[in-house]
Amino acid sequence: MSYIQFKRVMDIFLSIFLLILFFPVDLLVAIAIKIESPQGPVFVEWSDRVGKQGKVFRLLKFRSMIPNARYLQFHDPKFENYLKEYKKKSYKLENDPLRTKVGKFICKYSLDETPQFINVLKGEMSMVGPRPYYPDELDDQKNRYPETADLIQKALSVRPGITGQWQVSGRSQLNFDKRIELDARYAQNLSLWYDLQILFKTPFVMISGRGSGVS
Repeated sequence: MSYIQFKRVMDIFLSIFLLILFFPVDLLVAIAIKIESPQGPVFVEWSDRVGKQGKVFRLLKFRSMIPNARYLQFHDPKFENYLKEYKKKSYKLENDPLRTKVGKFICKYSLDETPQFINVLKGEMSMVGPRPYYPDELDDQKNRYPETADLIQKALSVRPGITGQWQVSGRSQLNFDKRIELDARYAQNLSLWYDLQILFKTPFVMISGRGSGVS
């Protein structure tokens, strides 16, 4: 069995196991989201992400911000200064003012990411891989960091992951150029041992909340 085949089998078994394991927690998270803002959906409304070979897919993620936050970020004139700062901080704004109280908690401990186990089962993502970027984020960052164009293409040569090298190396503390460099390095050095190292580090990063951008 090749590495790619083994990784896919591992993705399927791990995602099924973790979906079952996190089901009680996810149920509580969904209830908490609806209690805090009943008018909003449980999952993020605007969640198109770029997958392998540039294919766009809908990423499943618990909503951690006020309803319709992403539309407001980009289209409401009141958020013009916010949007500038958001882009300046590589689409990861520390202590984002649009984040809800429940959202702060689930983002700090990466619980907002757990629905992505379904994306893994569908073959759109892997347990380990580069960050799943927004389409407009990649366009914007390529203009800001033109030297990263080749790194972006390398990162998009594999499925994005729920966790990855950048997630266990600083998360929101890293600017885009450093983040995409780590993603490209992962894509260039695929191995089962590399994947296992990242997987073993991930629970400790989740528990500590380190680099989440939420205090």
